Amino acid sequence: MSVKSWTRHKFVLPTVGLLSGLFIVNINLFCASLNEKQIEAWLNNETEDLPYTPINEGQLKFLTTPPQKKVHHHHNTLIVYKASMQDGWIKLQQCHEHLDTINKAQVVYKKGKIKNLKIISKQNIEKAWIENFSVQLRNIKKGARICIEADSRALKKNDDGTFTLSNGPFMRRFLDGYFPMRVSMDLRLPSDLKFISILPKQQKGFRVNHTKKGVHFDAWFEGKLYTRINLLKNK
Repeated sequence: MSVKSWTRHKFVLPTVGLLSGLFIVNINLFCASLNEKQIEAWLNNETEDLPYTPINEGQLKFLTTPPQKKVHHHHNTLIVYKASMQDGWIKLQQCHEHLDTINKAQVVYKKGKIKNLKIISKQNIEKAWIENFSVQLRNIKKGARICIEADSRALKKNDDGTFTLSNGPFMRRFLDGYFPMRVSMDLRLPSDLKFISILPKQQKGFRVNHTKKGVHFDAWFEGKLYTRINLLKNK
């Protein structure tokens, strides 16, 4: 019997809100620990068994060159309305592609930050359903993709009159190791709001574009990524 068949999996994927979401993979294994190369081979379906060697934690590191193999891609489209400046609620359209091949996973959202949660589409996932503030997934196969839609209370008005949209941490974690992933975001703004700044600042591995209509970023990284987009109301 392969080690993969012994595992119990829990996926908590990134959500949108003031540091309200996580992307964590907690896998309880009968084996002790693994090195990065061996785990990556298993996550990419290159082997059925997990060996027994140690792994180290990693800090946030932007990747100047994307990995040759496909890795988990998490894309958000966030739509801010004029009413969002009063109540904080925005529209969230979220897709996850190239999910790791595992038996059980869940997309979990923070209570009070999400409503009208629904599954738009799924591919190469045997079963997916809404349960309270989560999306439950079963038997995720190679090439899996799922898209979710919801309303998210993510926009915060600051005392100085500016607005902040904070997200993260985004991460692809296995035991104590962090592995490459891609996060991209399209933020659509009403004419009443304009972009001021984003943290982290643009750099290799973290590309940012902005116009009067919105903001786009594309990040390739390992470790934990938090983003903070600052907005200002047009006079």
